[in-house]
Amino acid sequence: MPSSTDPVSTGATTAIDTGSHIIPTRYITQEIPGIGGRIKQRPEDFLVDEQPQYQPIGSGEHIYLLVQKKGLSTYEMIDIIARHFGAPRDAIGFAGLKDKHAITRQVISIHFPGKSHTDFPMLEHERIAVLWADQHTNKLRRGHLKGNRFSIRIRGVEATSVLAASKVLNILAKVGVPNRVGEQRFGMLQNNHLIGRDLIIGDFKGACDLLLGASPLVPGFNAQARALYAAGDFIAARDAYPPAARAEQRVLFGLSQGKNHKNAMLLLDRRTLSFFVSAFQSAVFNATLDERIERGAFDKVLVGDIVMKLDNRATFEATEAVVADPTTTERLAAFEISPSGPYWGPEMRESSGVVAELEHRVLGRFGVKPEQFASAHRDVRGAMAGERRPLRIPLIDPTIEGGQDEHGPYVRCAFELPRGSFATVVMREVMKPVADGVGADVESELEAE
Repeated sequence: MPSSTDPVSTGATTAIDTGSHIIPTRYITQEIPGIGGRIKQRPEDFLVDEQPQYQPIGSGEHIYLLVQKKGLSTYEMIDIIARHFGAPRDAIGFAGLKDKHAITRQVISIHFPGKSHTDFPMLEHERIAVLWADQHTNKLRRGHLKGNRFSIRIRGVEATSVLAASKVLNILAKVGVPNRVGEQRFGMLQNNHLIGRDLIIGDFKGACDLLLGASPLVPGFNAQARALYAAGDFIAARDAYPPAARAEQRVLFGLSQGKNHKNAMLLLDRRTLSFFVSAFQSAVFNATLDERIERGAFDKVLVGDIVMKLDNRATFEATEAVVADPTTTERLAAFEISPSGPYWGPEMRESSGVVAELEHRVLGRFGVKPEQFASAHRDVRGAMAGERRPLRIPLIDPTIEGGQDEHGPYVRCAFELPRGSFATVVMREVMKPVADGVGADVESELEAE
């Protein structure tokens, strides 16, 4: 399947946009040269501290743990903790996914009525450390966090590059960070969004082929299993996949039992199906964000916009009166509000006027119609209902320094971002890689994030 950033017109036929749009068509800090370099050379160079939305109260049926992990995905960590406490996986709550190739700290909850954290032995694991334990009355759920604090070292640069990097962060702190969805959402093969698109339009064979067939991006990845799938030997293909490839094995099991492609894909759990659809929604959002940046309007409210309040995600429509009101500009500058972009779905609040025309045009480039989301939401159990996502977010308390350690010179960028945002977006603005490698070593969030 082609992998274009934008549709290419060839005669009477227009190619479908298959890009994830993780690489911007234009940087916000375009006039400042990038410093280059690499991130994630070692886990110690990428630190993530979850900023909690609230603190445990010291009593309740849920054990709360602040966990530091290294070289593990959130789901791998949860499996280890579930085994240690003898708890089912769904008894464990967490606020957000954290990168595998990093040292991260996050709070998790374990539902264990009648038990306290003092009733269990200390968890001992080479990649996990429990920093504190407490009790609370409710399960920790996705989104129950204020944001994340990042400390990221860029390697392969001179420490004096800190001057250019500082200029970039200062601009982003003033105008905001484009709220692009990062490569983690699209997987190591960078095709999760294409699987999601096929689920939405009802091309279940296409979805199976993308999930299980040969990858042009990483041809050596599970090559034997993918070749066996192409040959129609579903049982042998399933056996050739590693144990961590649970999604692939489940679909292959269905196919080996004679199920058609649709019913085989629907054997996947709700979370996995939702993730594929979310990846497609993310690609369309990223493409829409590119259009707004190209027009100089990612940080401006236009008539017809659906404006989002950044503190509680409430939305309102931007009428002519709203756009003309000087307090709107003041609220934008204070990061109280932001124009939003579409996460398409049957329950998404649609924009109007020229903004709606732009959003529909971008979606059309992907070969999908709005009404197909409603059908997918009904037929595919995991399809998302749709929502709005702010086009820009604040860069909070940025600090920067240049230095040198036993591994050589570095530039360290530290900052906080609201929940659901990606630090690699900031790092691309700073580094502006020619051959993009920012976060390229991130695995699929189906197995790692």
